[in-house]
Amino acid sequence: LGSHGPFSPFTERERELAEKCLSRVGLSEFARKQVKQLSGGQQQRVAIARALMQEPSVILADEPVASLDPATADSIMQYLGEINRDGISVICSLHFLSLARRYGNRVIALKDGLKVFEGLPGEIDNARFKQIYGQDSEEI
Repeated sequence: LGSHGPFSPFTERERELAEKCLSRVGLSEFARKQVKQLSGGQQQRVAIARALMQEPSVILADEPVASLDPATADSIMQYLGEINRDGISVICSLHFLSLARRYGNRVIALKDGLKVFEGLPGEIDNARFKQIYGQDSEEI
């Protein structure tokens, strides 16, 4: 969060917003730690907090849970879901249909760079999934 005082590179508003963003993703107690000292899931939450610092209307999340264990991935998706419910659009690229079904409110499926489906998460059942991605495809 930077140092406090007259020579701080950050304004009081920036420090307050950073504290709010870290709190929003459950990392208030880690504000003084370097990112490299944090776990993978904590680093992902820092990335979300950084995005929130921009006060965006849209967040683009490209595979935000690809390298995380299932429990940590679930918590990251919960944070993104909360952010979405608070009025910030979240566009999330995922390779896991189960996550898209659980957290998405709209799904676009791509195959070979083309849109092959757009609709509600519940509209992609296993048969539709295999139709889109091939009979050998397995949902993870």
